[in-house]
Amino acid sequence: MVLGQVKTDEKSNKITPIPALLDLLALEEAIINIDAMDCRQQIAEKIIDHKADYILAVKENKPHLPDDNKRSL
Repeated sequence: MVLGQVKTDEKSNKITPIPALLDLLALEEAIINIDAMDCRQQIAEKIIDHKADYILAVKENKPHLPDDNKRSL
C-alpha cells in the first residue's frame, strides 16, 4: 500500500525526502517498515516523534548495528 510519495531529483538519494514524507502522514499508532538502506537514527526518531512504531531492516555490513540490536532484545 502506498500512502504518499515525494518526488526527488533523478540522481538524488531517498534519505532526505523520507523525513519530509513522514511529516505528511498521520502515523500515530502505525507501524512503519523501512528497508536497510534507510536504517538511520534520524528516521527512527522522526517515527517516534509521530507516536508510531517502526521495523527497520539491519544488515551485517554495518558492524555495530547487529550487536547493538541483539543487546536490546
